Amino acid sequence: MIQVTQLNKWPIGVFTSIDAGLGVNLDVAHELEIPTIQLHAPAKSTRTSKNAEAFLQKIGDLGITLTAVFGGFEGESYADIPTVEKTVGLVPPETRGARLAEMKEIADFALLLKCDVVALHLGFVPHDTSDPQYRLIVDMTRDLCHHCSVNGQALHLETGQETADALVQFIADVNVDNLFVNFDPANMILYGTGQPLEALRKIGRFVRSVHCKDGTWSDKPGEEWGCEVPLGEGDVDIPAYLNVLDEIGYTGPLTIEREIPQEPERQKAEILHARDLLNQCKSQMATV
Repeated sequence: MIQVTQLNKWPIGVFTSIDAGLGVNLDVAHELEIPTIQLHAPAKSTRTSKNAEAFLQKIGDLGITLTAVFGGFEGESYADIPTVEKTVGLVPPETRGARLAEMKEIADFALLLKCDVVALHLGFVPHDTSDPQYRLIVDMTRDLCHHCSVNGQALHLETGQETADALVQFIADVNVDNLFVNFDPANMILYGTGQPLEALRKIGRFVRSVHCKDGTWSDKPGEEWGCEVPLGEGDVDIPAYLNVLDEIGYTGPLTIEREIPQEPERQKAEILHARDLLNQCKSQMATV
């Protein structure tokens, strides 16, 4: 039976941004009374100790807790799946070295923010583990994890571009103790890489942070994008998602991600809807 302590875990969160990325402004999180945030790393020129101090002061004043800092890079595009494969994360060979160095800088900035979790979309890791690039990506990820470990940080890989089985294999091959998963159920649908709840059960032991996002399947999964939709209106099945999170013992934040920054008022309204839906699901579960 689910205990009443259900209400005391899973604080609501939201993906935020200061000057770069798809997240909402901190003031929106405060207005909507959302107590935790993940932060898209700000632009390189603004990642200073002075700005870190100012940010910590602001979230302290607002009563908001920072739970993860997400890396992102100039030149990334999510226009379609082939473009993601060519441009996103640390996998593309042309940008790998520079982006690895920048991701280490982002980890160091997160340390200034007193945050012990950094996260990113690693990119499309080759499915064939005998591919020479696969080993290079494993070694690169281990190098990044070592840098994070020195900072006392964990690295979270966001789901999406790989199946659950492939992600479990990759984590095993990197073979470090600070590599985990930021689970996004909608991404499994949007990228066509697997049923999200089945995937969550498979990788549950590695899940240390999650996104609450919804989507619908494309007619050609894995070839064309699915469609991101407001929470509760897609194919994830949010109540079932929370039930599986409970099954795997996850107790961290439920971080809402709604990627429509070009429509800020709609974005805020849909985040409010998501907050209320998650709180409603939590309350219902607590009475079971």
